[in-house]
Amino acid sequence: MCSKTFNIKGNLIRHKRLHSGERPYCCDVCSKAFTKKSNLISHKRLHSGERPYCCDVCSKAFNTKSDVIRHKRLHRGERPHYCDVCSKAFTQKNHLNSHKRLHSGERPYCCDVCSKTFNTKSDIIRHIRLHSGERPYFCDVCSKTFTQKSHLYSHKRLHSGERPHCCDVCSKVFTQKGHLNSHKRLHIGERPYCCDVCSKAFTQKSSLITHKRLHSGERPYCCDVCSKAFTRKSNLTSHKRAHSGERP
Repeated sequence: MCSKTFNIKGNLIRHKRLHSGERPYCCDVCSKAFTKKSNLISHKRLHSGERPYCCDVCSKAFNTKSDVIRHKRLHRGERPHYCDVCSKAFTQKNHLNSHKRLHSGERPYCCDVCSKTFNTKSDIIRHIRLHSGERPYFCDVCSKTFTQKSHLYSHKRLHSGERPHCCDVCSKVFTQKGHLNSHKRLHIGERPYCCDVCSKAFTQKSSLITHKRLHSGERPYCCDVCSKAFTRKSNLTSHKRAHSGERP
C-alpha cells in the first residue's frame, strides 16, 4: 500500500488499520472507536477523570505519559522542534507541523458543510460546532455552554475574579492572554491588522473583521423581532433592549 517498513509485526498490523479504516477497540461509554488499545485506555480516562501522570515540578496531572513529557518542557524551556524556514521552535512536533502550513499555505482540513478550510484538525472540529450547535463545555456555576474548552476556562474567571495575565508596563491584568497581547500593542503602537481596502490598521483581528463590514455592507447580526441588522453583536444586544425594556 505505502511500502513503509517496521521491525515489529504488531506495529505493521496497527499501521495497516490506517489504510483499512479498521478500529477494533471501542469505548463502552460513548462508542468511540480506536486503532490501538492504548488509545482506548487513554480515552476512557476522560470519562473516569483519572489522571495518573503527575508533573514533579508543579503537581499538574495528565491523562497520558506523553502529555506530561510535553508539559515538563515548559518548565525546562525546552523546544526541540525547529522550523527550517523561520527557526521558530516548539515543544511539540504537531505544533511545528501546523506552523509549517502557515509557510506553505496548506489547509488540509475542509468543512463538508461550507467548504471552509483549516490548518489543523482541532480548528475544523471547533468550526463544525458552529454548524451543529454543539456546545460541549458547561459552566458548573451558571450553566452557560461553550464550543471551546479555553472559552470555558476564560469564562469561569469571571466568577472567580481571577486575572492571571498581567501587563509588565502598566500592571493592568486580564483574564485571557490574547487580551493582554492586544493591550500591549497600545504601549508599543503596533497595529498588525491592516484593511486591504483603505489601509486603516488595528491592534486586534476582530476589530479589522468588524471594520471590513463597513466596506462590504455585511450585517450578520439580525434582530429576530424587527429584522434590523447590525455589523456588531454588541450593537444588536443593545438594540434588543429597546424591545424588551431591559435597562443594563
